[in-house]
Amino acid sequence: MNAVASPLPPYNLFELDAWLDRRLEEKLREREAARTPRLTLIATKGTLDMAYPPFILASTAASLDWEVDIFFSFYALNLLKKDLDLTISPLGNPAMPMKLPLGPDWLRGIDWQVPNLVMAGIPGFERAATAMMNKTLADKGVASIQELRGLCIEAGVKLSACQMTVDLFGWSRADFIPEISEWLGATSVLPLAQKSDVCLFI
Repeated sequence: MNAVASPLPPYNLFELDAWLDRRLEEKLREREAARTPRLTLIATKGTLDMAYPPFILASTAASLDWEVDIFFSFYALNLLKKDLDLTISPLGNPAMPMKLPLGPDWLRGIDWQVPNLVMAGIPGFERAATAMMNKTLADKGVASIQELRGLCIEAGVKLSACQMTVDLFGWSRADFIPEISEWLGATSVLPLAQKSDVCLFI
């Protein structure tokens, strides 16, 4: 079966210019439609609350068939440890709501404005805040960091670690999950970010 031949270009120069412009636009649209979007995330924080944005964004983008890279640097390397022990600190974080995950609805609905002086002076306050946050997340059906990280790995998200940070803090590669694809430095991350459609610093 013979393929359908594309229409021949016109011989008039003005018409030829217009025809070439149309063909170029068509080819550019075809290439854009066939291209896979790429997302690069640069994660730098390792607290429980700041662990959610990179993994949620990455797993969502991967579910949309995007290519996704996360570069973990400084404290965000805690998110790649084999043993996750993430905490949260309301101290110096006025945007963080302090709501109790226990008790009647009227008590749960109160935003507790606890002064920094009180939070800093009560032993174990951060552990209590972490326990309350974990209970709230579980009660609301939010996936744990372990689960989100696993989803990212299953979806083919590329997890990269900052080698300089590992050396700086005296960590060993044995402390981290084996699914880390690369141990990189800034010279490798910048070209990766440059080629991405979306690059976010978290």
